[in-house]
Amino acid sequence: MPDADVAGRRLHYIRRGSGAPLLLNMGMSGSHLHWGDPFLERLERTFDVIAYDNRGIGASAPLAEGETFVIADLAGDALGLLDHLGVPNAHVLGISMGGMVAQELALRAPERVRTLTIGCSYCGGPGSLLAPEATMTKLAQGMFSGNADVALRAAFECNVSPGFQTDEHFAAFRAVGLRSPAPVPVVMTQLQAISAFDVSARLPGLDRPTLVLHGDLDEMLPYPNGELIAGLIPGARLERLGGLGHMFWWEDPLGAAALVSEHAGG
Repeated sequence: MPDADVAGRRLHYIRRGSGAPLLLNMGMSGSHLHWGDPFLERLERTFDVIAYDNRGIGASAPLAEGETFVIADLAGDALGLLDHLGVPNAHVLGISMGGMVAQELALRAPERVRTLTIGCSYCGGPGSLLAPEATMTKLAQGMFSGNADVALRAAFECNVSPGFQTDEHFAAFRAVGLRSPAPVPVVMTQLQAISAFDVSARLPGLDRPTLVLHGDLDEMLPYPNGELIAGLIPGARLERLGGLGHMFWWEDPLGAAALVSEHAGG
């Protein structure tokens, strides 16, 4: 699997399938592995799927000591990767923090975005909701426990709906998490970038065909965020994913991929 040199920074990416390019922007602490094969296999039937690890995550280059960034920097990474690959424009899907990156990318360079799909994300500003205190406390206790299984169990329970929380599903989630652990300092930097993010006043000027996907049992970024984003972007379509949590594409990969494909014309 190849790496790209983006402004002197090494970003790891995968490319699967053929057809129109589809850039996937992953969320906080996740690597390209967190898309899961069932979701990617459905998309690669009709798209040239490009998924990458954000800076400091997975197989991408680690952050320098003390390095920080904001969401706009991550959008620059995404544009740099498209440049490296010689892709003039792509369909773009971003989930959670990756949905924030996708919003910034589309606002900065709309000519590079064919269609935009924003999943389980947040735009900042009045009416936006970050994770409830109880959810953040549970995640923090797991992260700082020093025990990978405790941390992964907390993340799993906060990211999927109660009905999906079986031992079998946790085993699959745990296997991915152990293959690609996220360094705690990087996650903390991502959290700071998310907290500072606010494009709410700019979204009414966004002129890209937009689909907003959001599970109505999302604990990480509650469902009203999806309603807000869709209400701010002219012509955006909102799909309420009943009974699904934050990682809706993990819970229903074929259904999620079908919605993305329909919107992007695949």
